[in-house]
Amino acid sequence: MMNSKILVVDDEPAIVSGCKMILSEQGYAVEVSTSGREGLKMLLDTPFDLVLLDIQFPHISGIDILKTLKQKSIDVAAVVMTGNGTVDNAVEAMKCGAYDFITKPFSEEQLLGAVVKALESIKLVKENHSLKKQLYDKFDFSNIIGENSNIRKIFEKIERVAPMDSTVLLDGESGTGKELFANAIHVRSNRASCRFLAVDCSTFSSTVMESELFGHVKGAFTGADTNKTGIFEAASDGTLFLDEVANLDLDIQGKLLRVLETGEYKPVGASRIRHTHARVVAATNRDLAGMVEGGTFREDLFYRLNVFPIHIPPLRDRRDDIPGIAYHFLRLFSRKAQKKIEGFSDDALRALVNFEWPGNVRQLKNVVERLVIMCDTDLLDHRALMDNLEVKPLEFSHSVPMSLDELKLAKKRFLEENFGPIECSFLTRALVEAGGNITRAAKTVGMQRSNFSAMMKKNDIHP
Repeated sequence: MMNSKILVVDDEPAIVSGCKMILSEQGYAVEVSTSGREGLKMLLDTPFDLVLLDIQFPHISGIDILKTLKQKSIDVAAVVMTGNGTVDNAVEAMKCGAYDFITKPFSEEQLLGAVVKALESIKLVKENHSLKKQLYDKFDFSNIIGENSNIRKIFEKIERVAPMDSTVLLDGESGTGKELFANAIHVRSNRASCRFLAVDCSTFSSTVMESELFGHVKGAFTGADTNKTGIFEAASDGTLFLDEVANLDLDIQGKLLRVLETGEYKPVGASRIRHTHARVVAATNRDLAGMVEGGTFREDLFYRLNVFPIHIPPLRDRRDDIPGIAYHFLRLFSRKAQKKIEGFSDDALRALVNFEWPGNVRQLKNVVERLVIMCDTDLLDHRALMDNLEVKPLEFSHSVPMSLDELKLAKKRFLEENFGPIECSFLTRALVEAGGNITRAAKTVGMQRSNFSAMMKKNDIHP
């Protein structure tokens, strides 16, 4: 780290001048002080990368200087210069934050070696802080768009539980962004510098899932040609995110319960028990309590996972966040597509707000990305939205009506899921064109005001 800024603080002029000459010749920017008090003032007023600091001064000790720097959170590496017989002081200095110490008299090689190592150390620390900040910023709450009161409460819960090692259970529909919240927990924890690993428990069969979680030894089964490290071992000092944990079969659930209770597990085919310190954040889009009653999920595992439950609300329950989320994705995909799109028309935005979003934030993201790709204008209007809005069809294969009552129920459900968004758009467009006047809007579309108003109430639309 040439051009690094170094301060030499020693009450012996020969030491000060010698250090300055040697270090300046190597390209370092060197300042000096022969007073402990003056040296401390310089450190507090001016940023330095490294300080070479004597232990003994008439009015203040080098230890006191180090303690003050630590108390004031001054980010500077320190190498203590100590005379023979004061090694104990040097050890105390190391406890107060000094990186290293050198004993007087020291050679040019010893001085340069200590300086280079200390500067390399502070460089690594700064790089680590920078990377950690980048990670923190990536999963900062500002990147989880939400001003809804329920979302703000979730932020408060995460701030409280993140520093703990408690198991967290995120409950919410598919597409609500559970992994994003899990990452937010990780980067606010004491494990932020370690790994965050995610595994989808619905991806693998039972046999493969056991190997993925706990690893296996060579020869454990056909095709096991080498030892395999499991995710619990890989994430031992970090955070393990188990997504869709409800899909684990009962056998794997038992093994998972043991890991959560004792930290112990055995790789497939192994005879020796291993230990993990991984923190678990689990997620599900299913009713685990109902599965416990149905006998498909272990009750003891449910309570072990449910230490700190956090419910992620569906998008339809926080409609006030939809405009902010939609514009966030619009800016994101507009930059990627190198397009200048100003925003949504009023009726398009109202249609977005009133849509049910069965796929939640993920579906909204996909719709906005598709709109940006197809857009050739500077405004996304209602027609473009309706052409690209995903409408979930009624799946008759899942439940064929067996009676007139069931047929009526299926018809009602079909209308709610498929015709509802069109009805909302119909109402909002009429209101926009009428300037929010309900009477005028009803007259324009050929309806009685009372019927138009009733339809607005049914769809929770306000002028």
